[in-house]
Amino acid sequence: MNWDKGYSALYYMTRVDPATWRDVERIEITGGSIKREKDGLMQSADIGCINYSPGIEQWIRVYLVANQTGDTQREALFTGLATSPDGDYTARGRMENQLQCYSVLKPADDIYLQRGWYAQTGLHGALIIQRLLSVCPAPVEIAEEESPMLEKPLIAEDNETNLTMVSKILEAINWRIRISGDGRIYIEPYPTTASVTFDPLDFDVIEPQIKISDDWYECPNVFRAVYDDMTGIARDEDPASMLSIPTRGREVWMTENNVELAKNETIAQYAVRRLKEEQRHFRTAEYDRRYIPELMPGDLINMHYPEQGLDGLFEIESQGIDLGHGARTAEKIIGA
Repeated sequence: MNWDKGYSALYYMTRVDPATWRDVERIEITGGSIKREKDGLMQSADIGCINYSPGIEQWIRVYLVANQTGDTQREALFTGLATSPDGDYTARGRMENQLQCYSVLKPADDIYLQRGWYAQTGLHGALIIQRLLSVCPAPVEIAEEESPMLEKPLIAEDNETNLTMVSKILEAINWRIRISGDGRIYIEPYPTTASVTFDPLDFDVIEPQIKISDDWYECPNVFRAVYDDMTGIARDEDPASMLSIPTRGREVWMTENNVELAKNETIAQYAVRRLKEEQRHFRTAEYDRRYIPELMPGDLINMHYPEQGLDGLFEIESQGIDLGHGARTAEKIIGA
C-alpha cells in the first residue's frame, strides 16, 4: 500500500488475552485518539465504545483497517490496559463509554523496588531491564545478543519503581525502549539512520502548515561532565556552527554531575556526546501528516522541505493519532 496516497480508514478494538497476547474478541469503537511519547509510560489512548462494562480492567488492542482501491491492510495502532470509570446511557438504552487506556508499561510503574535493591556492575543492562519488565504481560525482546554492561551499580532510591529504574539503566547504557502497535516491547540501541524521508515531491505526507521553532538561546556550546573525581569538558569551536563559541562570541556552559558512562565510554567522549544531544534540541517542528506504519517516537527521519527551512535529520519527539479520517497524525520533531 502507498501510504502517501489517500485511503479510507476503519477502526475496531479487540480484547487481548494477557497469557497468550492474542486477540480473543472484537469490540466496535466510535472514535478516539492515541498519544505516543519517547519517555515515561510512552503511550496512552482515549477510546469511545458502546456497552463496555464500567469498572472492568482488561487488555485491549486498537486496529486501523486501511483500504486503497481494493488493497486492504490492517495495522495495530495501540495495545494497552483499558478501564472505563463510568458510562452514559443514551435515549436508545445503550451505554456509551470513554475508555482510558494505559501503556503496556503500566504494571512496571505500579511496582516499587525494595529498599536496597541495586543493579549490579558488570551485568548486561538489557537483561536487567528485561527482568524488571517481566511484570508486564507484553513480550519483551532484546534486539542484540549483548547490550552494554553497567560500569557502576545503580541503587534504588525511595519510591523507585521498576519503570523508573528501567529509565536509569537505559540512560546508563545509552539504549532505548520501543513499543510496537501490538504492544511488544523492544530493548534496543538508538537508531543511527533515518527510517524514511519526507519530501514534497517523492513522499509527500505532510500537510502544508508547519510550525517551526528555533529555541537556541540557552543551548550550550560548552559541556562539563563530572564522574567521581574525573571531569570532561567538550567545547564547540566550529565556525560553521550557529551555536559555537566563535559564532556567538560567548560561552554558554552546561554541567552534569554524577553521570553514567556507557560501556567503554570515556568521560571526554560522554561530554562530547551530551553536548551534541543538548544542541540538537534548538530546532523543532510540528505538523500534521498521514499515518505511516511502524514510525514511532525516537525514530529518525529525513526532512527535505528546504522552502520551510527543514532539510536534514530529525528525531520524532511525540505523536498524536486521531482515529478519524486517514488516521491523521500530529507529530513533533527535533533536530538530530
